[in-house]
Amino acid sequence: MKTKSFILPAVLLAGSLIFGGCQNRSNTAGGSGQDGSKAPAESITPAADGADLSGYLRIADDFTDDVDPQCTTSLYTVALNIFDRLVEVESDPENGSSRIVPSLADSWEISEDGLIYIFHLHPGVMFSNGSPLTSSDVEYTFKRLLTLPDSVNQDIASSILGADRLQNNETDILEGFDIINDETFSITLEQPYAAFLACLSTPGASILDKETTEEAGDTFGIDPAMTVGTGPFIFDRSVPESYMLLSANKDCWSGPPMCDGIRINLVDDGESLILMYKEGELDILDLEELGSEAEFYIHGDIYQDSLVKGSRVGITYIALNQSVPPLDNALVRKALQMGLDRRMILQASCSGRGYVENGIFPHGLIGFNPDLEEIPYDPEGARELLREAGYPDGFSLDISMEEGTSEAHRELSNIIASMWEEIGVKTHVYELDDNTFMTMRRSGSIACYVSTWSADFNDPDNFIYTFFGSEENSKSRSLCFEDEELISRVHKARSIISEEERLREYNELEKIIVQDMACWVPLYSQQHIFALSSRVEGFEVSWNGWSSNRYRNVSVTGRN
Repeated sequence: MKTKSFILPAVLLAGSLIFGGCQNRSNTAGGSGQDGSKAPAESITPAADGADLSGYLRIADDFTDDVDPQCTTSLYTVALNIFDRLVEVESDPENGSSRIVPSLADSWEISEDGLIYIFHLHPGVMFSNGSPLTSSDVEYTFKRLLTLPDSVNQDIASSILGADRLQNNETDILEGFDIINDETFSITLEQPYAAFLACLSTPGASILDKETTEEAGDTFGIDPAMTVGTGPFIFDRSVPESYMLLSANKDCWSGPPMCDGIRINLVDDGESLILMYKEGELDILDLEELGSEAEFYIHGDIYQDSLVKGSRVGITYIALNQSVPPLDNALVRKALQMGLDRRMILQASCSGRGYVENGIFPHGLIGFNPDLEEIPYDPEGARELLREAGYPDGFSLDISMEEGTSEAHRELSNIIASMWEEIGVKTHVYELDDNTFMTMRRSGSIACYVSTWSADFNDPDNFIYTFFGSEENSKSRSLCFEDEELISRVHKARSIISEEERLREYNELEKIIVQDMACWVPLYSQQHIFALSSRVEGFEVSWNGWSSNRYRNVSVTGRN
């Protein structure tokens, strides 16, 4: 999941009052030689200083010096391109949705009770260092995912039989993983989990080379030479707070990519991105990063032929902490829902390019319910609910945000605050440094904040379980949802084998949690737009609308 900025037209702002990387990892300059000795950064090939990079795709991403896919929930660009997963997700142009397709696993069988998965690896797959992919590498990947102290993606493997005992150091084996031979293995689950296969498509489930990753230790994800995968690109170089270079894996088992490589410029502000794009230093400009400046590209005549659009399968929402009075009162929470003109917010945030959402599951997600009633904008009704709840004069509420929040996100919080002021809620929008914010949020201490959740995999479990599937999950999001009966239903729904029955249960739970109990405030989902240079061909927005994309099929022409 990745939280992105919001596009806010200046004309509307004028009248408004509007996934955790690994810690304690050593930073390593340059790479290591194949014999394990240290090599100076300038000797790294083929992306050495002075090399011809005219055939490289030039993109931008947020700052990071660690690309371990098990230790982040958002910075996935490198992981998506140097690693593969057992399965992948592709857009389905016939119905505008997505589908699971084979990748490192050629095929699989699932038992009738939904407990046992047998996978068959594609024969002859090699890691970029020449090591063969075997079932042992897959087993190692899942064991590391569960036991690495800094792993933030344990949920991917937590449903496997014996995962809890391995995590608790009661054993050093993963009971539910059985190696049949080098190319075949089975995974047995503790109980049926309908979204398990979809989970395996997420970047956090990228398959690692056991021998090299163990040898790398703390330098995995930092030292390019020790961070190897089976994907279409090879991690060549990392210059902290500057750029990363990926080169084409011409011997990739699934075929070489269409471009010579990728230069990832580590840039985190819109003005720099705009300048780099204008100067020809970027081939793909993510307009979500630009705030109101994006309108120039979207509406101007110059760039119309350069735009590529796709829907973000995600939802911008307001979290309300039920352990903080008076947010523990459902009437108050409902008043906060009704006190927002969410259509105006959508217009202000992204010029109306998207959908007002009324539940947990956004447009484009399996399980989206088009029949949910729209939450009305009714400020007088909201004031009446506050009087009924015992707050005729309103109350005070803090809206928290991270220090590094974009200007557009700040303005969104201020729009929300101004609307709530109109119903008598005295709001205070304030910043916390990033570490304090995350510490407080995970401890369930933040009263209210605005955020966006985008789909890691196309299943409603990725949304409803993340926020309401356990008291621990809910507390870590500072929702503090403690209805044991509903939490139990959300948890049990994961095991319903019948897709029709499972989605029916999810839709009923969604209505109760969001519309009846008003446990959070859904706002909108939005369109994701990119501007491309004339050099780029073959770029498509990912199925879920992420900023992180796979670039295997993107070619670079008209080199400069």
